[in-house]
Amino acid sequence: MKLTAEQILENWEEFLGNIETYITGDRKDQLLEFYEKYAERIMMMPAAHKKEYHNAFPGGYVEHVNRVVQGALKLHSVWEEMGVDASTYSVEELVFSAINHDLGKMGDENNEAYIPQDDNWRREKLGEDYKFNDRLEFMSVPDRGIHMLTSNGIMMTRNEWLAIKLHDGLYDDANKSYLMSWSPETKPRTSLIHIIHQADLMAARIEFEREWNPKFRGERKSTPTPSTKQPIKTKALSNVKSQGLMDMLDNL
Repeated sequence: MKLTAEQILENWEEFLGNIETYITGDRKDQLLEFYEKYAERIMMMPAAHKKEYHNAFPGGYVEHVNRVVQGALKLHSVWEEMGVDASTYSVEELVFSAINHDLGKMGDENNEAYIPQDDNWRREKLGEDYKFNDRLEFMSVPDRGIHMLTSNGIMMTRNEWLAIKLHDGLYDDANKSYLMSWSPETKPRTSLIHIIHQADLMAARIEFEREWNPKFRGERKSTPTPSTKQPIKTKALSNVKSQGLMDMLDNL
């Protein structure tokens, strides 16, 4: 899978638009300031390091996050129609959690988490276009994301903390104490946690099928059609200060 420069820029505009639309108060300005500060890195980030996973290509991270936001909003409607007590969380908490659920994949202030793989054998035989940056101190993705938010003065509610922390569900053994309790008193008291997990799982599965099902069927992948929405590209490019990033986008 490969995104065009236009698609990467449009996805970035959608990403920032979700903050503008759903986040309120000082947090909106704080989030916009944070993401604009690291825009040139986050805009081009993959969502994973290996092709066998999902969205392991430039721009894959933002596309994945946008899909999780879309899925979370749709699942919110489904859960509400089925009778969930939606008063236990707000739509702002839902979208905030979805936007930031994988933030830990960016690394820290100075080091990217995923860097280009320089081992040709691993890239060609194992599909690892990226590798983990060993300059980065180990933290789990949820823990690093929460740390990045709080260290930049961006506060979150208890619901948001739990939703980000537990977004991998029972795929992460560290979440068992939260999710495998049989006691009513210690079960999660909001369905937000499950909705974010389901939205993330759905998005990752869709991205996997998009990448691999055509290969299983022996089909050739079509090249994405560049968007004709030139105003969006122009607006986004006007915010890109790095000539290197502009050159990368031009070469996509």
